[in-house]
Amino acid sequence: MKLRMGMVGGGEGSFIGTVHRMAAELDGTIQLVAGAFSSDEKRSIRSGTEMYGLVPNRCYNNYKEMLLRESQLPADQRIDFVTVVTPNHLHHPVAVLALESGFHVVCDKPATFTLPEALDLKVRIDQAERIFALTHNYTGYPMIREARHLVQIGALGKLRRINVEYIQGWLADRLEVLGNKQAEWRTDPSRSGTAGCIGDIGTHAFQLAEFTTNQKVEWLSSDLSTFVPARRLDDDGNILLRFEGGPKGVLCASQIAVGVENNLSIRLYGELGGVEWSQLEPNSLVVRWNDRPFEVRRTGGPGVHEPAVEATRLPAGHPEGFLEAFAVLYKNFARAVRQCASGTAIGNCEQDFPTIEDGIRGMAFIEAAVASSQQNSKWTKLTTE
Repeated sequence: MKLRMGMVGGGEGSFIGTVHRMAAELDGTIQLVAGAFSSDEKRSIRSGTEMYGLVPNRCYNNYKEMLLRESQLPADQRIDFVTVVTPNHLHHPVAVLALESGFHVVCDKPATFTLPEALDLKVRIDQAERIFALTHNYTGYPMIREARHLVQIGALGKLRRINVEYIQGWLADRLEVLGNKQAEWRTDPSRSGTAGCIGDIGTHAFQLAEFTTNQKVEWLSSDLSTFVPARRLDDDGNILLRFEGGPKGVLCASQIAVGVENNLSIRLYGELGGVEWSQLEPNSLVVRWNDRPFEVRRTGGPGVHEPAVEATRLPAGHPEGFLEAFAVLYKNFARAVRQCASGTAIGNCEQDFPTIEDGIRGMAFIEAAVASSQQNSKWTKLTTE
């Protein structure tokens, strides 16, 4: 039996809603059956029926109506979980009501609008005893799993340097005044939060660095910029990082790099070796050594370790990319939900995906980066309190 998914947000004008739907349904374990796809009632119904092909009575005017009516359906018909793909300011209220209505939650990043909201959400998740996943989907790439494993087994030795970048150019012009819905809310502090670029893609880079290295950022020095005139939030940032245990690094994020696509990359260098990965060539991981030629490990190829194999679907040479990596998170989330339904305690479910703890770290990163930049790049401690 497939898990039944309800979506909040993701209607007309949103690209991420269809991405979530495709990723969730890729492995045949989940099916989108209901949703409240827009704050505009007519657009919500139209999106549900025309974009997603749902029956009209499972397309709701708003998320409150959806959660109320779905919770009243028989157990074998109601949704099993809610995916939240709204602008950031709605993440907390939608997730909280979903939890209170008895549903598990998948939420787009960043987890919430502010750090206090993220901390509050963790309390509510624990009280509700529900599964919560945060879609930092880049952690699902097989070669990211391979890089993480090499760090964990000590193959690279003690880490020294961590470089992570997320560079793109789609906001090089002021699209927010040209009718671009995504640009409108992502550059609006009342809906996006205190950060623009750093909150939108910088959090992905930050979380990928902590995930791959299994080390936490302790201090940062941030220089955020707004290059496009009259824009209200940052569109570029450079941040120095100090990790617990000694490694140092640099995080760069930009949405004004003209002509650049979604160029997410990470490079780790230890005492014995290093690894380099780029989303523009996601099926390859370059592994460098002091005492022998470098290697290029490939998704599905020989010599990769079990964590990478587990995230791989196809034989070597068949490209796997963004959707497949995204689907890894949904597949693992579905497994955890099924374990929970069978009586396994939440703490014992296999939660191999980013959780609210990652969300709290991400919000602390955003707040520390903004505070540091406002104080002339003052070194600022990243705190989750």
